[in-house]
Amino acid sequence: MIAVITGDIINSRGGKALEWLESLKKALNRYGNPSEDWEVYRGDSFQLKTNIESSLEACLYIKACIKQFSALDVRLAIGIGNSKGPIGKITEEQGEAFYRSGECFENLKSDHLAVNTGDEQQDIILNLMLDLGLLTFNAWSSVDSVTLKVILEHPGYTQKQIAELLKKSPSTLSFTLQKAGYKEIQSLLKYYKSIMLKQ
Repeated sequence: MIAVITGDIINSRGGKALEWLESLKKALNRYGNPSEDWEVYRGDSFQLKTNIESSLEACLYIKACIKQFSALDVRLAIGIGNSKGPIGKITEEQGEAFYRSGECFENLKSDHLAVNTGDEQQDIILNLMLDLGLLTFNAWSSVDSVTLKVILEHPGYTQKQIAELLKKSPSTLSFTLQKAGYKEIQSLLKYYKSIMLKQ
């Protein structure tokens, strides 16, 4: 079982392409290898193949990397399932995970994040949780996004160490994390991972 994330940049022409594209590629590289696991195409669209447990974290990390540029946002669709076809180039692979990711992406409409696991009842619950989460995620400021990006990059760090990295006071960091919903994000990621481990 794998996860395939299909996404595109919202308002890509409103930002400096060299800046956000570099940030996007670094984010994708964190969860897979170029060509084999991810590819950027049509200028502002991309696909990433990764493990199912970290697929939601990957989406939130990508979102934080893109939303640090204030004019931009990203739409993301996760498909969970098997893969078949040539292994070695993501554009040549097929399988349930790819079909579900593509179908999920086509159905996003005004939503910014959704998942298709192939289990309708499970998807209803997960997507309701994501919809509620997006009320906060879509409102992340550039400062919120940079802070979340750094804290996701250093999961073993204490808040004091994160504050030092960001050159912020602990109280300022605490306020930013509270505003960005970090405690709730941790709970959501823990629940999502527990569901995916049962797939």
